[in-house]
Amino acid sequence: MSDKKYKALALLSGGLDSVLAVKLVREQGVEVIPVYFESPFFTADEAKQVAEKLGWKLIIKKLKHSYLKVLANPDYGYGKNLNPCIDCHAFMFNKLGKMLREFQADFLVSGEVLGQRPKSQNRIPMNTVSKASGYKDLIVRPLSQKLLPDTKPLREGWLDKEKLLDIEGRSRKIQLALAQEYNIKSYLSTGGGCRLTDKHFCRRVQDLMDQNMWKYKYVKFLTWGRHFRLNEKTKLVLGRNKNDNDALEKLITENNITLLADDYTGPLGILMSTEEIEQEDFKFSAGILLRYITEAEGVCRVNFFQAGEKIMQITVEKLLDSKTRKYLL
Repeated sequence: MSDKKYKALALLSGGLDSVLAVKLVREQGVEVIPVYFESPFFTADEAKQVAEKLGWKLIIKKLKHSYLKVLANPDYGYGKNLNPCIDCHAFMFNKLGKMLREFQADFLVSGEVLGQRPKSQNRIPMNTVSKASGYKDLIVRPLSQKLLPDTKPLREGWLDKEKLLDIEGRSRKIQLALAQEYNIKSYLSTGGGCRLTDKHFCRRVQDLMDQNMWKYKYVKFLTWGRHFRLNEKTKLVLGRNKNDNDALEKLITENNITLLADDYTGPLGILMSTEEIEQEDFKFSAGILLRYITEAEGVCRVNFFQAGEKIMQITVEKLLDSKTRKYLL
């Protein structure tokens, strides 16, 4: 081992594998800076909580327009649904690699485990990811590195390979035993998975791609609320509950048109279109919003807002579920 103090940047999802990867490298005297890439599909909130409980400062970087381009046209294709795992992983390693100079770091760390995921964590795709990232020789995967080709940090003695692991497969027995050994209690469960593997969520994604709305200003709303495709150019998002309403409200800009019932507490609506919104779309969206307010009956008032100012009020009849269901994505 060299006497130099090395520094690494690590992809931290908040899951146990990524936490252990950071822990294993830090045990060798390397300063490890955990990084979370926040996308329109995942917020950093939970990973940030995990890092705080572990006493780690988490660097959060937002992925926007360039990330959406990768998802729309992946060089290595999709998995079962719209999950471009290889391209996505390579993109994140590339972004992480470009941060090396900013943080004066030497190499990259990931919690990937050989054989754990069929699309992206077998030998061939992992090698493809490394090559496509542009930083192949600087990536270390501590949980499986004994089974993988040596990269520069191993060849140059920045890390002791014998102190890394040889985990392979989907079983998590070794990781759970290590968590107990290290007294690591703060990490996210493995049950969530990527939203882009969920066929129901992918209907919303495909809808935006099909209707020329695959832009960050529309995509950022995808993970919250109920989504309705009113016509080729217009869609409506409604909060399901207070948590949804609060999350959607944080994403609203002065360009967004929002709607709320005048006399009732209920969902926050966001009406969006690629063209000027027609009067019929305002009326239809108001009727759909009222359908999700139990107390509302018959004809009710709905207010529309933009940039914090009320732009119109519409009196409209509450629509029945049978008239709105087919528009739900």
